[in-house]
Amino acid sequence: QVQLVESGGGLVQAGGSLRLSCVASGSIFSIAAMGWYRQAPGKQRELVAAIGRGGGTNYADSVKGRFTISRDNGKNTVSLQMNSLKPEDTAVYYCNYHLGVDYWGKGTLVTVSS
Repeated sequence: QVQLVESGGGLVQAGGSLRLSCVASGSIFSIAAMGWYRQAPGKQRELVAAIGRGGGTNYADSVKGRFTISRDNGKNTVSLQMNSLKPEDTAVYYCNYHLGVDYWGKGTLVTVSS
């Protein structure tokens, strides 16, 4: 069983920055693909950024150039640095662990005020 615990959400003004972190336990972290998804009110959950076990990354077009995903296999942690935040980035952000099956964290709320 994989447990994922997110942290770092909060309220920030447009143009500001936040850093989200997710710590995984109960898993073989280094060989899993990790990702961040978000879900805004009334919308479907969408991929924000993903990082493979080899370090390759993938980003949603809406966050390219503003968000950076990284992982620290020694600390079983994946992070999402979010810069130049916009009100449309407001959502609950979920950490995802994928190794054949998907595991999800409970989410952390990011609110960007205009």
